[in-house]
Amino acid sequence: MSDASDPKADEAGIAHPRRRDRKAYEEIARTLLDRPLPPEYRAEWARHFAGEKPIETGVEEERAAAVIFRIGEEWLALSTAVFKEVAEPRRVHTLPHRRNGIVRGIVNVRGELLVCISFATLLGIDKNAATERGDRSLHFERMVVIGRANGRIAFSVHEVHGIHRYESGALTPVPGTVGQAGSSFTSAMLAWEGRRVGLLDDARLLHAIDRNIA
Repeated sequence: MSDASDPKADEAGIAHPRRRDRKAYEEIARTLLDRPLPPEYRAEWARHFAGEKPIETGVEEERAAAVIFRIGEEWLALSTAVFKEVAEPRRVHTLPHRRNGIVRGIVNVRGELLVCISFATLLGIDKNAATERGDRSLHFERMVVIGRANGRIAFSVHEVHGIHRYESGALTPVPGTVGQAGSSFTSAMLAWEGRRVGLLDDARLLHAIDRNIA
């Protein structure tokens, strides 16, 4: 059947049936597109782009997220809430009269000058352990940026795995091993790929960094 309009109907001011249907569909589509999005729709797509699955209350625990990285032979994790950026290694410019403590100097990360600290010194980790055993993953070294709204800090790590999501029920207590590296900043242990990763307390950690660089 031809979709051309009927000349007689046009002269009489009567719209062709198909034209009336098309106009009706266009009006319905306009109404649907212009209506406000329901809150649950926005929440669903927010979860989708964040890479999270919907959580059913009472059925599944809410999952937290942390970035797993390595310094020396220690695998650690830090909440994504304070983990800001992972960059290529940067040249550290030393500061006069600041050769002691955890401060290494200043680094330029995307045009921003940041204080660079020795995370290994702060946590009491032997950062040379990997070098001594000829670790091949040393070429994965990265500059990490963490912080809060009031400031950011940078430090070097030997390797960054990426973001790991976990349930709070999967965490285990920190063992009471005497002299364990970073134990004073570790809130729990996290199982990951056959390893035990120390989940750092970000509030305690950032407070200690502020105190040491003041």
